[in-house]
Amino acid sequence: MDSDKQNPVRRLRHDDLAQAVRLSETAGWNQTAEDWARYLDLSEGACYAIDCDGVLAATGGAVCYGRELAWIGMVLTLPAYRGRGLARRIFRHTVEELDQRGVRCVKLDATSMGRELYRPFGFAEECAVERWSRPAGEFTSGTLAGFDLDAGLDRQAFGADRGALLGNLARCDAVSLPAAGYAMGRPGRVTTHFGPCVSRTAAAARSFLEWFLARHAGEAISWDLMPANPHAVALAKEFGFERRRGLVRMRRGEDCATVPAHVYAIAGFEYG
Repeated sequence: MDSDKQNPVRRLRHDDLAQAVRLSETAGWNQTAEDWARYLDLSEGACYAIDCDGVLAATGGAVCYGRELAWIGMVLTLPAYRGRGLARRIFRHTVEELDQRGVRCVKLDATSMGRELYRPFGFAEECAVERWSRPAGEFTSGTLAGFDLDAGLDRQAFGADRGALLGNLARCDAVSLPAAGYAMGRPGRVTTHFGPCVSRTAAAARSFLEWFLARHAGEAISWDLMPANPHAVALAKEFGFERRRGLVRMRRGEDCATVPAHVYAIAGFEYG
């Protein structure tokens, strides 16, 4: 198509990130410039853009966890350029690239609008994911300290080795308990983000949440969780979080063995 030639899909670059941040701000998303840089670095080149009229009009790509799993996200289009098929072109380009790399499983967290875009590419619904949030408020409990990642536990819970992502996120907020699990967090444009959190028990997850709320007293907090874990939902309600958004996790390719009962917070819709 002529529009494809005039506005080709290209790789996203670091010098695009200021425009990428403005794009996600327009959508009301929570990503910061640091989030975009992290996503681009972890994509291993599988992050794309389309320019229109001299501006960054659409983005999308995938974070790659080796050849076991890739996670598609950051699929965004400026409002003025919606309805032109830009997101579909980038999405197709991303899936084809992942197929060429031999990635065995591809997942994403889809909005109701995105679900119809993804189904023709062979994605099927897997489970629900939700965003919960808590307004700014005081919290003084929580005294954990120290971090030592149990990579085996995380791999078991998540279904793939995401050490590169966790190593990057650990530079923000991270804590762990021996043989019990860990929790992390990071700043966002609108709210501070709690997650990922992987825990063998609800009691340890409670300690991780109290630690995080104490560190970020006075800040609004977002928490992305899987409602299939009833203990996570119960903790969210107990500590004043309310459900804000519902998405559907979708999968293409081989299944990745996971243990949802250990997942108390996902890393984010763009990371899984």
